[in-house]
Amino acid sequence: MPQDPFDWIDAEHERRLAAGLVRTLRPRPADSPLIDLAGNDYLGLTRHPEVTEAAADAARRWGAGATGSRLVTGTTALHARLEESLAEFCGFEAALVFSSGYAANLAAVTALCGPPQLSGASPYGTLVVSDAGNHASLIDGCRLARAETAVVPHADAEAVRKTLGAHEGRALAVTDSVFSVDGDAAPLAALAAACREHGAALLVDDAHGLGVLGEGGRGAVHAAGLAGDADVVATVTLSKSLGSQGGAVLGPARVIRHLVSHARTFIFDTGLAPAAVGGALASLEVLRREPGRAARVRYVATELHRRVTAAGLTAVRPDAAVVSVRAPSPEAAVRWAADCRTAGLAVGCFRPPSVPDGVSRLRLTARADLTDRQIEEAAGTVLRTAPAA
Repeated sequence: MPQDPFDWIDAEHERRLAAGLVRTLRPRPADSPLIDLAGNDYLGLTRHPEVTEAAADAARRWGAGATGSRLVTGTTALHARLEESLAEFCGFEAALVFSSGYAANLAAVTALCGPPQLSGASPYGTLVVSDAGNHASLIDGCRLARAETAVVPHADAEAVRKTLGAHEGRALAVTDSVFSVDGDAAPLAALAAACREHGAALLVDDAHGLGVLGEGGRGAVHAAGLAGDADVVATVTLSKSLGSQGGAVLGPARVIRHLVSHARTFIFDTGLAPAAVGGALASLEVLRREPGRAARVRYVATELHRRVTAAGLTAVRPDAAVVSVRAPSPEAAVRWAADCRTAGLAVGCFRPPSVPDGVSRLRLTARADLTDRQIEEAAGTVLRTAPAA
């Protein structure tokens, strides 16, 4: 009898089950009574009436979907307006909108590696220097680029400098601005200096910086004084601070022009739905009008960290909106998150292989619209349900 081609899936499931690493989907209701510290709605704009009305209006006017790839029928006047607004707000020359932040990162890494060089030390064309703590989308971009990739220690600008110094030819350094696991920030100014010393480009995923860091929430790249520089490219997501969905690449106009012709996740993907574009545009306008939301979300994160660490828990000091609280084991992290939910608090639960160091965590994502009372309740719930060390 022929072998069942999917038997191995059952064995893999049992192995993950024994290790406490099985993941499950949990549909949420439209109106949840839980305090939400699990999502990424940093500025509390997902349900803002101006944002939801703009999304609905865009759907009514342009339809439920973009109807095709951006190069065929999927580009609307709304897409162009959003690209202009994002570039102007973040301080870049141009922008290109994608269907997700993941797709934007895949596009940026693969397209910026370029074709193989005719001469030079690397037969692949470009050396990619990638931080060990980078998001999965950047890691996958490195793999798809088929470029020579050097993974360097986390947030270590000197390691980037040394790696670039040992290479001849094109090079691209790739980093998150704020790392999604622990919420710590990359040393962007030092990384840019290392890149410039060796003529390399710098690509920054600012998914967790936009709306939280920089003047009025203009992002970590803007805060570092690098926005608009000729050798710096940034990616952002529209699904966190802007409360919508989608992603974008920001950079020099010639880089954006290159992406239009070479980025496979742009050329072969259906354009971002008009409702998401309209919602993101409205969120940008709210943020322009209410820049204090960025400062508020940073305050909420700092206050959550202060409360849980004062009670003896181990948590990384947040550089933006993410507060990472250590758990003693994967199983303990799962139980802790479940106990929080039962007590009225939704939190994130990060376990291997999602965490590069193998340490399980609860991830609390601060929101600008949390009241002081809700901050107190949330921190209290985390402390009451904490497992024994």
